[in-house]
Amino acid sequence: MHDNSSGKFCNSLIQYSRWQTRVVKVGNVLIGGGNPIVIQSMTTTDTMDTLATVEQSIRMIEAGCQLVRITAPSIKEAKNLENIKNELRKRGYDTPLVADIHFTPNAAEVAARIVEKVRINPGNYIDKKKGEDLVYTDESYNQELEKIRKKFIPLINICKEYGTALRIGTNHGSLSDRIMSRYGDTPLGMTESAMEFLRIAQEENFHNIILSMKASNPKVMVEAYRLLVKTMMENDMNYPLHLGVTEAGDGEDGRIKSAVGIGALLEDGLGDTIRVSLTEDPENEIPVAKTIVEKYIDRENHKIIQPFNPDFAPDFFEFKRRDSIVVNDLGGDNVPRVIADFSETPIQSHKDLRKIGYHYIEQLDKWSIGDMAPDYIFIGDQKLHIDLPVSLGVITYPGNEVKHLKRMTLVSESEFVNTTDLNNCCVSVNASENSPVFFAKIKASKNTILFLRPINDHAMAEMRAYMIRLNEHGINLPVVFHQNFRSLSIDAVQLFSSSTLGPLFLDGFGDGIMLSQFENCHQKELNSIAFGILQACRARISKTEYIACPSCGRTLFDLQETTALIRKRTSHLKGVKIGIMGCIVNGPGEMADADFGYVGSGVDKITLYKGREVIKRNVSSVNAVDELVQLIKDNGKWVEPNSLNLN
Repeated sequence: MHDNSSGKFCNSLIQYSRWQTRVVKVGNVLIGGGNPIVIQSMTTTDTMDTLATVEQSIRMIEAGCQLVRITAPSIKEAKNLENIKNELRKRGYDTPLVADIHFTPNAAEVAARIVEKVRINPGNYIDKKKGEDLVYTDESYNQELEKIRKKFIPLINICKEYGTALRIGTNHGSLSDRIMSRYGDTPLGMTESAMEFLRIAQEENFHNIILSMKASNPKVMVEAYRLLVKTMMENDMNYPLHLGVTEAGDGEDGRIKSAVGIGALLEDGLGDTIRVSLTEDPENEIPVAKTIVEKYIDRENHKIIQPFNPDFAPDFFEFKRRDSIVVNDLGGDNVPRVIADFSETPIQSHKDLRKIGYHYIEQLDKWSIGDMAPDYIFIGDQKLHIDLPVSLGVITYPGNEVKHLKRMTLVSESEFVNTTDLNNCCVSVNASENSPVFFAKIKASKNTILFLRPINDHAMAEMRAYMIRLNEHGINLPVVFHQNFRSLSIDAVQLFSSSTLGPLFLDGFGDGIMLSQFENCHQKELNSIAFGILQACRARISKTEYIACPSCGRTLFDLQETTALIRKRTSHLKGVKIGIMGCIVNGPGEMADADFGYVGSGVDKITLYKGREVIKRNVSSVNAVDELVQLIKDNGKWVEPNSLNLN
C-alpha cells in the first residue's frame, strides 16, 4: 500500500499502516509480519553469576519483558548461558534468551547452539576497529568482505541447524574502519554496514534475521532506519526491525530521548520489537516501552488525513530546518521557543514563576532566569498581579488588556478570518484546517504566528501533513506546536508528547512548543518535558547531555551510582555532552559526538577521553569523577554553578 504521500521508507505518511515484514521466530515469540510489537530488555548482571542473572531475568519477565538479552563477551559466558537457560526453564519461565556478542565469533557460535537468538554488531564482530584513517582500494575492500564471509558463514550454518534467530545490530559509534573510510559515520555507513552482512546471509539462504540501526542521537538513528528500509524496499527485502536509542541515559532525559527516536519510526508503521535503553535497573525499562507501544494499538482506525503534494515534503533522509520568517523572536534562525500554558493556573505572586525558572530577588529588585525558563507564558483571560521580567513574553486572549512590552494575542481561526485589524497576533488552528480563504489570509500576513494543534488520533502525521501543505501554499510563517493532554498521567504526557512532537522537530519543522495539561501535571513538569523534547531533537540545547549506556554484564563499575555522581557535579554545564560507558565495547565509538568520555577499562579503572582521544588511562574510580571535572576545566568548558536555588 503505497500512496502518493509515501516517504519511500514507509507505506504512507498520512494513513497509519505497519510495514509488513517477514516473520522471524525467536523461540516461542513471533516478530514481524503484523504480530504485536515485542518488548525486550537486557540484564545488567555478571553473566557468570547464574543465580543473579536468573533472578534479574525473572524480574524483567514479570514486568512484561518478552525477550531477555544477556551479554556473552567470551566463550565462558556463552557456555554459561546454558546454565541460566536451564534454571529459568526449571522455574517455569520459557521466555526466549538473546546472546549479545561483540568481537568474538567463537562465542557467538557457542551461544547460537544454546539460546534462541544471537545479536552481533557488524562493526566489531569481525572487523577490529582501531580508529585508523585507512585508505581502501576496491581490491582491499573486497578482500575484507571475503574475510567477513569466511567468519560469518559458520555462524549462519549453526543458526540454520539450531533454528536460532540472528540480529544484525549496527551501532553508529562502532562502525568499522573500512566502512568509515568509504562512508564515514553516517546513516549511509550504518546502512551499508548491515547490508554487507545481510547480503551474505541471503546468498546462504538464511533469512531468520532482525535488523537494528542504533545511535545515541535520535536524528541520526531515525535517518539510518529510514535509509535501511528504503534500501530494503529497493531490493525486495522486508526483514523485521528492532528499534532503540542507544545510551539514552536515565530519568526523564532517557525516557524522552527514547520516545522521540522510537516514536518517530513507530508513527510511520516501522518497528517490530523495541528496547528502551535506560541507565537504570532493566525492569524499569519495561513500563516505558509498554506505554510507548500502547499508543499504536488500533491506530489504523483514525480519521482520514488530507493528502499533500509530496513535492513539497522535506528530505526525510537528511535534516534541513524549514525556512520561516521571523515574527518577534520566533522563526528564522531562532531556536524553537517554549510557551508555558498558565491559562488555567493563576499567577498570584513572584513565587508562582519559580517553578518555571524565573526567580525574583526582592532585595535587588531583579530576576534570575534559569537555562530552562520558557520564553512566553500564555495566560488567556486571567489578569496579572505582578510585574513580569521584560524578557518573558505574554500571550493573551483578545480583550485581555494586560500591559507588557512583549505581548501578543491568541485568536481562533474564525476570529482571524473575520477581523481586519488584527496585528502581531497568534492564530490557533487545527491541523485538519484546509480552507482556501484561511490559507489565503495567512499567506498575506507578515506578522502572524500559527499555533498548530492536532485533532486526529494520528496526530504527528496530521501535523506533518499540515506543515507540508503550508510549504505547498508558499506560507512561511512561524509555527508553534500545541498539544493539550486531557486526563493523562505525567508519565503518559512525557512519552506521548515526545513521540508526537519530537518527530516533527527531527524533520525540521517547528518554531515553538506549548504543552497543556491541567489535571495531573504541574507547570514545572510540562516545562521540563518541552525543553527535554527540544534537547533530544538537538533543536535547542539547554542543559548538559549525558550519553550513558544502560549497563550490562560487561560493566566494570557501578554505572547508575557513577552517572548520578557525574550528573550532580556537571548538570549545570549547558550544552556539554558527557559519555559515561561501562566498558570498552561501549567506549569511544558509542559515545558518538560526546565532548568528554568516562569509560570503564578494567575493574574500578577508568579511561578519560576528550572526544575520541584518550587523555588518561587506568584512573582509579575513586578519583575518576574529580579527574573528569578537571579535564573539563582544562579544556575551557567549565563554569561555576549558580549559587541561587531556582527551584
